[in-house]
Amino acid sequence: MLSGRLDTRQMTLCALFTALIAVGAQIKVPLPVVPFTLQFLFTTLAGLLLGGRLGALSVAVYLILGLAGAPVFTEGGGPAYLLKPSFGYLIGFMLGAWSTGIIASRTRPLSLKRAAAASACGLAVVYICGMAYCYLISNFVLAQPLSFEALFIYCFLLAVPGDILLCFVGALLAVRLAERSPLSYVRS
Repeated sequence: MLSGRLDTRQMTLCALFTALIAVGAQIKVPLPVVPFTLQFLFTTLAGLLLGGRLGALSVAVYLILGLAGAPVFTEGGGPAYLLKPSFGYLIGFMLGAWSTGIIASRTRPLSLKRAAAASACGLAVVYICGMAYCYLISNFVLAQPLSFEALFIYCFLLAVPGDILLCFVGALLAVRLAERSPLSYVRS
């Protein structure tokens, strides 16, 4: 498992979560700047159930597909997506899945407390990456000034309540799935 090679089961699980993340991107509630989607739920589940390495890999494949032009992101796809202020959240999904998986895989069986804590840490990573990228792209690349106050309101305050709820939903789902399936024992 520690080698760089993936077996068929691992590739299948990564592909499954890549597809789930793409579907989650299409289920959205429009908000200013950053829409609320179910991507975070599926990236968190990838980390919780697959571990850090495979969870991050499933998100990385999603990012590659989207940047290559497949319309898997919330507003389409293509390399121009790098200039969208919300692209930092997509990078954060990969790093968040990795950190969630690292924290969650430290103990087995997965407890609800550990899964919720891992999800919350992953959420923090997503928001740090997303807000930093949004601020930098808006102010220094797109020349569309964004104050810290506006950043806090539109990129955190409006979106985080739903994502906190998704942390707990993801933790509950992961614990329930781990009880019934060997899926969560794919170590990173």
